[in-house]
Amino acid sequence: MQRSWTTCGSARRLGACAVSAVSALSALSAPLHAQAPLEIGAPAPSVTLNDLDGNPLSFATFLGQRPALIEFWATWCPLCEKLLPQIKAAHARFGDRVAFIGVNVTVNQSKTRVRRYLAEHAPPFVTLWDDQGVAVRAYDVTGTSFVVIVDGAGKIAYMGYGEDQDLMAALQKVAR
Repeated sequence: MQRSWTTCGSARRLGACAVSAVSALSALSAPLHAQAPLEIGAPAPSVTLNDLDGNPLSFATFLGQRPALIEFWATWCPLCEKLLPQIKAAHARFGDRVAFIGVNVTVNQSKTRVRRYLAEHAPPFVTLWDDQGVAVRAYDVTGTSFVVIVDGAGKIAYMGYGEDQDLMAALQKVAR
């Protein structure tokens, strides 16, 4: 399922890359069984993923404990890169009250490439490796730069895609 995403940074090719990314993620997110689509107010799915060192982290450790921002991202995603300054600003403002989780979708990714990206760009989230598509399926993700904000009770408070999300407003509602 490896695809070349090296040309995705070009604005001219963004549309073609978005279609390829959605196709690749759709293959990962094909439901194993029928599940209701996620909606605002629904309980956020609790999954367990590994960090880049292979250590498991269960979403249950923060869901229902405090609010959380979960971004589904990849190193090749230009929208994720454009969203990063907003994620950093949100972390600076709410990081003491909100868990920040970055789920790497692993399409055309390697742990080495992700580590290099993390060192260069320093996103302010705990990075998890979704090589089996567990979180992608649970959250019905169809593309990168997908953000889910979960309130302190473990319910979905916000879902959105792209670089133009108003994360500050969404976090203000859940991080009191």
